[in-house]
Amino acid sequence: MHADTERCVRAVQSKDARFDGWFFTAVLTTGIYCRPSCPVVPPKPQNMTFYPSAAACQQAGFRACKRCRPDTSPGSPEWNARADAVARAMRLIGDGVVDREGVPGLAARLGYSTRQIERQLRAELGAGPLALARAQRAQTARLLIETTALPMAEIAFAAGFSSVRTFNDTVREVFALSPVELRARAARGGVRPSPTPGVIALRLPYREPLNPSNLFGHLAATGVPGVEEWRDGSYRRTLRLPYGHGVVSLAPATGHIACRLALTDPRDLTIAISRCRRLLDLDADPVAIDDRLRGDPLLRPLVDAAPGRRVPRTVDAAEFAVRAVLGQQVSTAAARTHAARLVRAHGEPVEDPEGGLTHLFPSAEALAGLDPDSLALPRTRRTTLTTLVTALADGALKLGTDSDWEESRARLAALPGFGPWTVEVIAMRALGDPDAFLPTDLGIRRAAAGLGLPPTPAALTAHAAAWRPWRAYAVQYLWATDTHPINHLPD
Repeated sequence: MHADTERCVRAVQSKDARFDGWFFTAVLTTGIYCRPSCPVVPPKPQNMTFYPSAAACQQAGFRACKRCRPDTSPGSPEWNARADAVARAMRLIGDGVVDREGVPGLAARLGYSTRQIERQLRAELGAGPLALARAQRAQTARLLIETTALPMAEIAFAAGFSSVRTFNDTVREVFALSPVELRARAARGGVRPSPTPGVIALRLPYREPLNPSNLFGHLAATGVPGVEEWRDGSYRRTLRLPYGHGVVSLAPATGHIACRLALTDPRDLTIAISRCRRLLDLDADPVAIDDRLRGDPLLRPLVDAAPGRRVPRTVDAAEFAVRAVLGQQVSTAAARTHAARLVRAHGEPVEDPEGGLTHLFPSAEALAGLDPDSLALPRTRRTTLTTLVTALADGALKLGTDSDWEESRARLAALPGFGPWTVEVIAMRALGDPDAFLPTDLGIRRAAAGLGLPPTPAALTAHAAAWRPWRAYAVQYLWATDTHPINHLPD
């Protein structure tokens, strides 16, 4: 995108917010960089140059605009729509892997050398993994400065900086303000720390439009008691994080998602935000997706009636895989009951002063030693579940942001009891494949029959080829033709 100068100039001149996060505009005469929708008067085309990432702008010596705050743009939709090494690397960097494991750890997870990863990221993003992680640390620091009352030294280490001096220098370089000046500026603009100690309140941006009905409806209707709940217009759940745990509250608002995070360790802020964005599919490009789906005359009325549907995903791929097995061939209520029993027996207790959450969902390691006879499941499904958690616990099966989608599909399909529906629903909601498709799903087949789409899975799959690479979004529109609670915000 950033290499198409004419298209970028048009986007900047029209202040098109759809391109926020796709590229960044650096202004040669002022030394600042902006998002395409920056409200200031656009610079002359000859004074603009374009970069694919905020990190590339910073590395070239530009500072972030104080008006449009380009560092808070939605993420590029490319990284959640691809499964190549660069996209997987970007998802891992967003998950804080470079801060915790360094560039060698990132390369090892992807199966490449550090030199190969450096070369590929620089070629596509104009910056290497350290620069990309540094830009992310700067944004985390800004959030903590503006939304908490933490001392600056604590913020420095929570954001991942190795020293207070590096923290101060980076903040000044990126934002042209010291940390103290940033906090004062935020206070003058009406931004105040959360009145609840230990709670961080922030806004998660997204690209318009966003239809919250199926997104929050699905999460609320399938929520596991003790781990998830719908309370006072917000979806709430517990989070297992690298340095501790947390509780998040997410609510749809005009132009953003209102997010409240209670973390036992502020170092988990970056990864918690990344997982929440992934859960709600906030980096999607709904205009591009809906335009493709509108190309089918049978889908067009569904898209036009409620555009901007997202794919409800997960904060933990292994957790979702376990829940997918528990949900095989049973109702939503029965699946919740089975999951709640596992949580009570094997989950880690947590405190939730603001609600009714009680546990973290049990890890694969905690479930690996469970007694199959203790499960109120058919014998074949017990075997499926115990085989899955053993494979997850011993590393034979790895599900996460760094997963190769096709390789993971193959490994899942090789496990006993994993048919096409289970594999594809995990690919869609746990791995984040935007092209995952469920032609055998009963709800999809009913919707297809009602719309005049081909009735058999094979014929429907052939017809759906025109929807690629967004078939997972077509699934959301088809599911929404039903009156099931997953398609509606709770009362």
